[in-house]
Amino acid sequence: MKDIIFDLGGVLIDWNPRYLYKKIFASAEEMEWFLTSVCSPGWNAKQDAGRPFAEGIAQAKAQYPKYAPQIDAYFLHWEEMLGGPIKGTVQLLRELKYKKYRLFALSNWSAETFPIAQKKFDFLGLFDGIVLSGEEKMNKPEPEIYKRLLFRYQLQADNCIFTDDNQDNVSAAQTLGIDAILFTNPEQLHVELIKRGIL
Repeated sequence: MKDIIFDLGGVLIDWNPRYLYKKIFASAEEMEWFLTSVCSPGWNAKQDAGRPFAEGIAQAKAQYPKYAPQIDAYFLHWEEMLGGPIKGTVQLLRELKYKKYRLFALSNWSAETFPIAQKKFDFLGLFDGIVLSGEEKMNKPEPEIYKRLLFRYQLQADNCIFTDDNQDNVSAAQTLGIDAILFTNPEQLHVELIKRGIL
């Protein structure tokens, strides 16, 4: 029986900083500049890889003091970036659990903010194991984080199916011998699992 590994953000949970920042910025152009230049994906990835938010925020405020309140909001109002569950994928997760598949999560996520998601989304309790980049101090697609998941839960790469919405993360899994699916939507994932005899 295959072991099934899920990414979280963009696959099971709709996370987007724009849900928060559209309430903060009057102009969409200024919001986009802020999210690409100040609190950018690269800046956020360092928190995902274990940098404390206090350190990341201090660094951003030192560089962009004019935006200090907006930078502070990234952590203080982080929960408002959660759009909700991606319902079709959550339903697949519940079906797989019902069918007794072992389920794992491998996610680039700050260890500081993940407890907020755990309180909000009960389905995170369905996993047999979760490996978070923020706890491991490294992000996908670094090969070592996949190896840690496999070692920690005694998984065989060729017995795993992994889904992620990022092509680099999918390619890294495939390089290690894991059958990986690039996630686009729940219906597509359902079809891919049927092709593999899972559902």
